[in-house]
Amino acid sequence: MKKGHGKKMAAPIVITALILLYYTAMGLIILRLPWVRPWLRAVLIAVPLIPSCVILYVMIQRIGEIKKGEEDDLDQY
Repeated sequence: MKKGHGKKMAAPIVITALILLYYTAMGLIILRLPWVRPWLRAVLIAVPLIPSCVILYVMIQRIGEIKKGEEDDLDQY
């Protein structure tokens, strides 16, 4: 790993952590609502779970690109 990659990896990690923290907080709020039916609760939990998995996958890809030295991936287009 080249020097300076840590700073470039910080932004994707922080943004991903903030988004996942938000989704987790929303999930906990939904679980505590007494009037939400079980099937609706499952749907409301599953909907943010799918983008969370995608966000984690994209973050892992981005960190791999940074480690390989592809800091500016827009050069490929």
